[in-house]
Order: sequence, then structure tokens, then C-alpha cells
Amino acid sequence: MHENKITDRVSAPGPISDEERQRLQAIRAKAKQEFPQREPPHLQPATSGIGAQIRSAREAQGLTWNSLAEKAGVPGANVVRDIEYGREVTLANFEVVVAALGLKLELVDSASR
Repeated sequence: MHENKITDRVSAPGPISDEERQRLQAIRAKAKQEFPQREPPHLQPATSGIGAQIRSAREAQGLTWNSLAEKAGVPGANVVRDIEYGREVTLANFEVVVAALGLKLELVDSASR
């Protein structure tokens, strides 16, 4: 068992006064005004390239991100999602996902295209 784990919230000793509560509310309000909450970016899957090909192959086989991740033996569905969205992933994860789909990954000389 981990003895160094912090499990309790840090709090002020005893009840706080109404003045202190109002002061803290004013600080929070000012922080919210200065740093408004932003909507997270809505990422879209790749529409071309290798990410789109991986997605197409996965959907053609009727696999979900989770089922493909399990089949490939990768840590989670986020690895498959990251590939399809064009994010950076390790080559090892990329290779096992491609292999789980029954695809072959190879390098092609760009001059021969």
C-alpha cells in the first residue's frame, strides 16, 4: 500500500467568515472574467491519407475503436482514435493496429509515384 498518497483535500482550519467568503468569491469571479472557459476544439477524423484508410478498413470489418484496440493489443481505444485523427502515435502501436486489420505497412519510394 502506498503510504505517501495524498487522500484529503487541503482546506482552511475551521469555518471561514462571511468577509473571507465574499473575498474568495470576488477572486473567483475576476479569474473567470480574465480567463473565460473555452470550448474544446472539435477534432475531425482525417479525410485523406493513412488515417482515413485505417478508419475505412476498421469500419469495413465492423470494428469499433475498442474492439480494434483489443484485437491489436494496444492499451486503449484512444490509440486507434489518434491514428484515425492524424495525431502522433508510436510506430509500434501503429504497426500492431495495421496488422490487426490484416493490412500491410510498407515504404514506397516517392520518386516512383
